[in-house]
Amino acid sequence: MKINADPKKIEELLTRGVENIYPTREFLEKRLKSGERLTLYTGYDPTAPTLHIGHGITMLKLREFQDLGHKIIFLIGDFTGMIGDPTDKTSARQQLTHKQVLQNCKEYKKQAASILDFGGENPVQLKFNSKWLGKLKFADILELSSRFTVQRMSERDMFQKRLQEEKPIYLHEFLYPMMQAYDSVAMGVDGEVGGNDQTFNMLCGRDLMKDLKHKEKFVLTMKLLADNTGKKMGKSEGNMIALADSPEDMFGKVMSWSDEMIVRGFELCTRVDVPDDKAAAQEPMKYKKMLAYEITKAFLGEKAAQKAQEYFISTFSKKEQPAEMPEIKPSNYDIATVLIEAKICASKGDARRQIEQGGVKVNGEKISDFGFKIKKGDVIQKGSRFFVRVK
Repeated sequence: MKINADPKKIEELLTRGVENIYPTREFLEKRLKSGERLTLYTGYDPTAPTLHIGHGITMLKLREFQDLGHKIIFLIGDFTGMIGDPTDKTSARQQLTHKQVLQNCKEYKKQAASILDFGGENPVQLKFNSKWLGKLKFADILELSSRFTVQRMSERDMFQKRLQEEKPIYLHEFLYPMMQAYDSVAMGVDGEVGGNDQTFNMLCGRDLMKDLKHKEKFVLTMKLLADNTGKKMGKSEGNMIALADSPEDMFGKVMSWSDEMIVRGFELCTRVDVPDDKAAAQEPMKYKKMLAYEITKAFLGEKAAQKAQEYFISTFSKKEQPAEMPEIKPSNYDIATVLIEAKICASKGDARRQIEQGGVKVNGEKISDFGFKIKKGDVIQKGSRFFVRVK
């Protein structure tokens, strides 16, 4: 396939949303302009049954490479997903069975296809890392582990924090970066794209490629989409926008973002021009609506975005209660149970915070009592987008 080496498109690829490039930007730029076809990948561990907008950020960058003619691998970590990536974790993840992991990723290709092209002249390849990791013998693992040191693994900030708090660090967590590193070797790639929270794991792959294949692998790290407290958007923080969300939910969740996230949201989650900080600060509602529309359009399609925009305007901008809303028959009629079982809040802690901050209404009235009891027929509202009627 012919490679597009357009300098303007390469400049966009190397700068938009990019945090760092290893070994250097100049190294990758030279290869992109050389006309050679590069092979690169991003890995997605199926620890939940849906991809989310954080995954979408890396997929948008992969699509830029794909549009230039490069070979893209969408790697499903069905083996590493069982181990559990310790990145940013203050305790060990609950391990999953292979059956659970495969069940989780059933819709991944369909969801990713909203951004990546799995057909055409330059189709994205779908691979599973159990194909090679599941075949390693104990002797192979010993050989691989001899390439890494305990000191280097111990440098990771979350491990240091656990040591200070006297929390256990399990050996399989040490092995996770090594397993991810071996993905690069097994596939013989030229590069890897991921969030900047994956820098350590991806650089382990870079070192292993150099050690075993004598090959200089590039690593491109993306900025993270974080809220105004610095917490990244994702399932761990309870603020995830899932690619399986309805258009109305996706649009509404973006509208709930803080104004400070507008410019970063355009940069990372869309392919349209990014507004400057001053314009976004002067007219935040205007640009937030544009952002919500573009994000919903990117992941769910233009018709879905138009429908979601109309719903938002008629329901929230005009302060109307929706004519139709989900219904729930809860196992208990206390407010926390209803919020959790309706999937409006992720946990009791989340429910308590929302109530204390005045974000929950019952029949249009704010409540402040965490022990509030719900009656049949009540309409529960969180923020400006979530409604549910109690059966």
